[in-house]
Amino acid sequence: MHSLTFDVIRRSLEEVGSTVVIIFLGTVLLEGLLYVVLGRVFKSKYTIPFMLLGPAIVGLLALIVYPLAWEFNLSLTNMSLRHFGDKAQYTWVACQTLDPSKIDSYLTDCLIKNYANVFRLPVLKQAYFFPVFFKTILWTVSNVFFHVLGGLGLAILLNRPMRGRGLYRAILILPWAIPQVIAVLAWRGEFHFEYGFLNIILRDLGMTPIKWMTDPTWNFVAMVLVNVWLGIPFMMVILLGGLQSISGEFYEAAEIDGASNFQQFTNITLPLLRPVMTPAIVLGTIWTFNNFNVPFFINQNELESSDILVTALFRAAFQYNRYGFAAAFAFVIFVILLLYSIFYIRVTGGLKEVYE
Repeated sequence: MHSLTFDVIRRSLEEVGSTVVIIFLGTVLLEGLLYVVLGRVFKSKYTIPFMLLGPAIVGLLALIVYPLAWEFNLSLTNMSLRHFGDKAQYTWVACQTLDPSKIDSYLTDCLIKNYANVFRLPVLKQAYFFPVFFKTILWTVSNVFFHVLGGLGLAILLNRPMRGRGLYRAILILPWAIPQVIAVLAWRGEFHFEYGFLNIILRDLGMTPIKWMTDPTWNFVAMVLVNVWLGIPFMMVILLGGLQSISGEFYEAAEIDGASNFQQFTNITLPLLRPVMTPAIVLGTIWTFNNFNVPFFINQNELESSDILVTALFRAAFQYNRYGFAAAFAFVIFVILLLYSIFYIRVTGGLKEVYE
């Protein structure tokens, strides 16, 4: 048994070592090629910048661009558990015969059939795209609202002179520092109907225990509670950094002019926090929209009323084995988040100070 374990570890280390060596030799070769071509042949003054950016560009192409291109190609195929393996086992979705009288339906029935199916077929066993989408919006808005509200409140409290401020910051950052899966599984135990701490408290107070794991509404509330607890520390850290960058001279001038605390907050704090708050909200929205751990593990009984788009995508790919459909589903989610980010940044103008 010990020799088998040792052999597995040795082979794993050999595979990792060979990968590291290949990456190192490839980087050296790339740098040498760029130096010879740009530095010696073309005498470019941008040789050093391109040599510094070269490995990063290759890494992005290999780890992001190529997987996205492969995923897009997969979204146009009929790949599933029945059509799996080498390229001969799955093909692009195509019409067997093209009826000239139905040319208008050629795109939705052939070329982009998987994309059309995302909207016209159930993305789960019974739930369709738009009900799950609206549930995801409710999930995202609820969480981001409390993240920003709670994070801003704690940041303002911690930005004041006080004893033990460093200790308070360390304690409040703990939910974010704990590995998310471990924290979520611990919370799931607290939602147990009979032995969970929350229901024990309710019983001691003479109240009826809540069916956190089986009631659709309360299961969704449990998901929001856990994610709010996990997300507030991140927003607190970001906004606290923004508050500390605001010069105290603004507040001193406002006090001289007789401005109240509320006026100082609305006319000084919020406007000057906007360049920090806008990207934080965008990132928080994307992370919450794509948060898999909390909805998946808290939804222990697989209630479709508690699933969001990303968990529905996981089930479509790895439980229902609809790989081509899931690839198209993933691109739909990507486009939704891309459009939201562009719209929010344009409307709020929160990044104008950065690129102007």
